[in-house]
Amino acid sequence: MDAQTLRAQAFKALHEREGAFVIPNPWDAGSAKMLASLGFEALATTSAGYAFSRGRPDGGLTLDDTLANVEAIVAATDLPVAVDLENGFADAPAECAQSILRAAKAGAVGGSIEDATGREDGPIYCFEHAVARIEAAVAAARSLPFPFMLTARAENFLHGNPDLDDTIRRLQAFAEAGADVLYAPGLRNAEEVLAVVRAVAPKPVNVLMSGGLKLTVAQLSEMGVKRISVGSALALAAYGEFLRAAEEIQQHGTFGFTSRSMPFQKANQFFKG
Repeated sequence: MDAQTLRAQAFKALHEREGAFVIPNPWDAGSAKMLASLGFEALATTSAGYAFSRGRPDGGLTLDDTLANVEAIVAATDLPVAVDLENGFADAPAECAQSILRAAKAGAVGGSIEDATGREDGPIYCFEHAVARIEAAVAAARSLPFPFMLTARAENFLHGNPDLDDTIRRLQAFAEAGADVLYAPGLRNAEEVLAVVRAVAPKPVNVLMSGGLKLTVAQLSEMGVKRISVGSALALAAYGEFLRAAEEIQQHGTFGFTSRSMPFQKANQFFKG
C-alpha cells in the first residue's frame, strides 16, 4: 500500500472515531514541520496564510500556487494533508472536479470547495449551482483509488450574510450530494454551532476557531463537532509578533523582542532530519 493511501485511510479514520480532533493550518513546509513535531495528527493548508507569505492578499493565489505549496507540505511531514481549494479556482462544476483531481495528484488526501464566487457583486453562488459544483467534486473524489475526504463549505457568514437557515439548507444539500465533511466558517456562537451539527448529523462538521468564536476543544467535542481548524490564525499570530518586533526596532530603537524569541537552537532543531 502506498504512502498516500495510508495517509488517506488515517485521515478518514480520524473522522470516524469518538470526539473531536484539531487540524491546524500551516502556511508552508516549515510551519508544517513544527506542527507535526507537536503531535497533531493531520494538517490543512490555509489559503490566506500562504498568500500572505507570497506577498499577496487572501484570494490572490492560483491553483498552481496552491498545489506547489501542498506538495512542499506533504513532503515535509508524514501527516495527512487537506488542501484549501477556495472555490475550486473555477466557476464551472467540471473545473472544480479537475481541481480535486489535481490536489490528489499533489499528495493531498482531502480538500474543501466553497460556495463563494470571489466576486464582490455576487459573493455567493446561487443554490443550484453551488450544489452542482459539490456534486462534481464528489464524483471526482470518488474516482480516486483512495478515500479523499471532501469538505463542502457554505460561506454566507464570511460575506456579510449571516443567514443560518440558508447556510444549513446549503450544508444539508451538500451532504446529500455526497460531501464527507460540512463546514460553515464564521459561526458566531455555540448555538449556531449546535444548530449546524444537528442539522447535518451524522455527517462530520468542521468548525473554524478563529476570530470571535471562543470555545474549547472539549466544549466543541461535547457539542458533536468532529474537526476543528484555525484557518489563518496561526499565520496571523506569527505575522503579528513579527510586526510588533519590527515596530519596536523602527519606533523605539530597542530590541526587547529578542527576549521573547524562540532560541535559535530550538528553532533549528525542528528542521533537522
